[in-house]
Amino acid sequence: MWKESRVVADAVAVAAAEGDRSENAEYTYSKMKLGRIHGKLRFLGNRLKALTVVPQPPPDDGHVHFGCWVTLEDEETGQKYLYRIVGPDETNVELGYISAESPVALALLARELDDEVVIRRPKGDLNATIVEIAVTAPS
Repeated sequence: MWKESRVVADAVAVAAAEGDRSENAEYTYSKMKLGRIHGKLRFLGNRLKALTVVPQPPPDDGHVHFGCWVTLEDEETGQKYLYRIVGPDETNVELGYISAESPVALALLARELDDEVVIRRPKGDLNATIVEIAVTAPS
């Protein structure tokens, strides 16, 4: 993004050199694009200040911790769900990465193997059992 910022800033300078800025669409577009890039960079800079790097894997003590992989089994249907509890900036539904601040993660944290959990969802509660807890991705 820093490289793109420099390129767009150069485009702003070139467009500004063309004269009347009030009717210069290239200048207006480039300024707006530069503003969006700088806004993203400010956001990311502020996020970096707030982030904490977790230097080691979670403890393998049989409890659900931040960073763990947890397999749940729906008590009604027998369907299994695999989740990894991650930070809010790392969530990825396709990979099963859920935010530690999500209702599912909050219901799981500090629980143990074979614990029954109730996960509150808009479409109804899910009653599930923790069937596996892993500190590395299960195969």
